[in-house]
Amino acid sequence: MESSSPAVPWSTEGDSLLLRVFVQPRASRNRFCGIHEGEVKLQLTSPPVDGAANLACREFLAKQLNCPKSAITIISGETSRHKRLRIKGATLQQIEQLIAVA
Repeated sequence: MESSSPAVPWSTEGDSLLLRVFVQPRASRNRFCGIHEGEVKLQLTSPPVDGAANLACREFLAKQLNCPKSAITIISGETSRHKRLRIKGATLQQIEQLIAVA
């Protein structure tokens, strides 16, 4: 597995991007908030009820990365704000550009 420095919340594994995210539910809008304590911080409008925030997380990232929702799986953190995601087909450059704009 190729890895970036520990402060960077992403790495690659084959054709997939592994991403550590911190999800803040019930925000006023969906957006990237940069890197926060070694994780990509996402603010999402959906509540953390019945998997709504997980679905919103996958939909938001799929839209931003121009990939299907099915390409994004939650490796760990289904019931936590701290999540690890696998994104098939995404590149480091795509994530770096999204973070740079945040």
